[in-house]
Amino acid sequence: MNQRIILGIDPGTVSLGYAVISVQDKKVDILVIGELNLKKLDNQQLKLKMIFEQLLQVIDMYLPDECAVEVPFFAKNPQSLLKLGRAQGVAMAAALYRQIPVAEYYPTKVKAAITGNGRATKEQLFDMIQKLLGKSLDVKTYDASDALGVALCHCYQNQNQLTQKSTLPKAKSNRKSSWNDFVKTNQDKIIKKT
Repeated sequence: MNQRIILGIDPGTVSLGYAVISVQDKKVDILVIGELNLKKLDNQQLKLKMIFEQLLQVIDMYLPDECAVEVPFFAKNPQSLLKLGRAQGVAMAAALYRQIPVAEYYPTKVKAAITGNGRATKEQLFDMIQKLLGKSLDVKTYDASDALGVALCHCYQNQNQLTQKSTLPKAKSNRKSSWNDFVKTNQDKIIKKT
């Protein structure tokens, strides 16, 4: 099967997470995972410029076929949501500038696709990603692992490469999935204590 390269982005104006994965023959490899630290920039426009420029560098280096972006849908105040929306828009613009199709996913969708629970914590998402990929992630913040979760969610949603025995948990349709359902259908992914 053909290789697919997917860029996942967790937008933010303090820290923006990104991850690029390669998917081939049901195997997922992490090409890069990281974050843009935007704390030192106090000007919102400079942050947006840096997001655009840095993501273009990532895109030009790894040449993703597809891009998946997490959709901000909650913030403590309207100004925060507006800033997140701008960061999301600039991230999408960078991908579209290089003619890469963009998909958007709500955080609950990402968490449900990876953990089986749309209300999972960032820690639970991080732990499940490590278990699914069978490797430890060396990241400083959850922004980078959230971006990896977005890329994996997109990979799972577009089952062209991952069919039947996916490396990701199978989504439940028309009913709420539970942790017990996930455990029953993914015995091969459960680490047993000895």
